[in-house]
Amino acid sequence: MKLIVGLGNPGRKYEGTRHNVGFELLDQLSELYGGGSPRTKFNGQLIDISIGGEKVILLYPQTYMNNSGNSVRAAVDFYKISLHDILIACDDFNLPLNKLRLRANGSAGGQKGLADAIQKLSSEDFPRLRIGIGPLPEKMEVTNFVLGKFSKNERIDVEQVLFRARNAVIDWIEHDLTHSMNQHN
Repeated sequence: MKLIVGLGNPGRKYEGTRHNVGFELLDQLSELYGGGSPRTKFNGQLIDISIGGEKVILLYPQTYMNNSGNSVRAAVDFYKISLHDILIACDDFNLPLNKLRLRANGSAGGQKGLADAIQKLSSEDFPRLRIGIGPLPEKMEVTNFVLGKFSKNERIDVEQVLFRARNAVIDWIEHDLTHSMNQHN
């Protein structure tokens, strides 16, 4: 069993914002693999899918970005999932738009939802997929940038990077993390 967590903020107000690319990735996986209606549990929305015969749980924390770790911790404890079987997907304004970075572990790198997950799991040793949304424009506050929507031109790049991110997740599940990192980083 694998747990894929997409970080974002709940509600229509945040749909299509830079901060919600993690949710958008889960939407694509759910659509591709016939996920049903979400159910509410662990302060989040869950959808079950199967990829390559592997049971996969998609978790959309509904706690807002900075408290995402509460939802992740509750799901990990309930399903007794190894940290190596979790993948957290999130935005990264330090990466250029249309870039991916898949890693086995590491720091939060300034991403507050990821930082909260690290704190609640008491470990940095779980895979994460950073989806580039940057660069942060000069003199723009981080909050305004990540809560802003993509321009029409940027949306083309976002769709491309989400397609590649989806393939990276599939490779992680069907092969392993090393294979996926070699293919998609």
